[in-house]
Amino acid sequence: MLKNICSMMIGLAFSAHAFAQDFPADKQATQETVNLYRNLKKLPEKGYLFGHQDDLAYGVNWRYKSGASDVKEVTGDYPALYGWDLGGIESGKDANLDQVPFKKIRKYIQEAYERGGVSTISWHVTSPIGAEKGAWDTTHGTVRAILPGGAEHAKYKEWLDNVAAFLASLKGKKGEAIPILFRPYHELTGTWFWWGQNACSADEFITLWRFTIYYLQQVKQLHNLLYVYNTGGEFTREQFLSRYPGDDMVDVVSFDTYQWDDPATSNNFMKQTNAQLAILETIAKEKNKISALAETGYEAVPYAQWWTKTLTDAIGDHHIAYTLLWRNHGYNEWMKKMHYYVPFKGQVSADDFIIYYNQDRTLFQKDAAALSLYK
Repeated sequence: MLKNICSMMIGLAFSAHAFAQDFPADKQATQETVNLYRNLKKLPEKGYLFGHQDDLAYGVNWRYKSGASDVKEVTGDYPALYGWDLGGIESGKDANLDQVPFKKIRKYIQEAYERGGVSTISWHVTSPIGAEKGAWDTTHGTVRAILPGGAEHAKYKEWLDNVAAFLASLKGKKGEAIPILFRPYHELTGTWFWWGQNACSADEFITLWRFTIYYLQQVKQLHNLLYVYNTGGEFTREQFLSRYPGDDMVDVVSFDTYQWDDPATSNNFMKQTNAQLAILETIAKEKNKISALAETGYEAVPYAQWWTKTLTDAIGDHHIAYTLLWRNHGYNEWMKKMHYYVPFKGQVSADDFIIYYNQDRTLFQKDAAALSLYK
């Protein structure tokens, strides 16, 4: 009898521990957010969500066309994951840094949610010191200035108020808060943003992250966010974790990486991505986190078999919950070239993209809807 009672107590303790582990960083998260978190954690058993930045807002040859999507034009299906950016909202602008109005972003997020899709949000936040350079200011001391006690701390809290107001406005048809994968201060190990490793110390970055999440959760009472920690694309285990803010402030571990050389003659991207995913997968398992390839792509996709011969092999058998391809801007006047990352109808890699779409492990909108990720 005593043995049975002890066994029962051990079982209950184990179940409680397992439940605690299977909960997002925000212990007050809404039920839909908790459900999304749990479903994303087990998703790699089936495959990974395919995502595209600004997918519903514009494409290579169109802008703000109802129901349009370059991904859908080629495959007949929308992506499962939709990427958006809040850069500019901090200073009260009506549109983000890519000129997409925030009112439209809200509408697109609601549309995606009603279809069963997932939205992820990055924030190319303007430098509080070098505003003319936007997020790409690397003035040393910028992060320090917005931390508690810093000269720009009050301004930063006002910025967070603006971010929070938008995030709080994301509601489903029943008035429920729409869960969001929030990816602030992305590519944090890079050297091109004011929050990068060359512009602030590890302690400063960690303090920035922890204050930001604390403010959104506890002051603004936002409980529909899953927090995505995101580095640049080349790292050792030590480098990846050097600015890690703590398990209590992170739900997803991820990195960004792009193809820069010719995949027809080089397998560097494939090998490097595969190696980085191996490190990421180990860290995610140890810390009980979701893992993701948060940004990737090959500009203009000139290699006809990039999807099945390069990206598929780069991801391999690694367990990730999602990946996201960058945006389809079309011709970029500033860059003086075409700037897009998924094919449109007639593009050289379009046929290969359809083969990629039909793979068992690639999950698009119809797959996501069938999985009921919020239930």
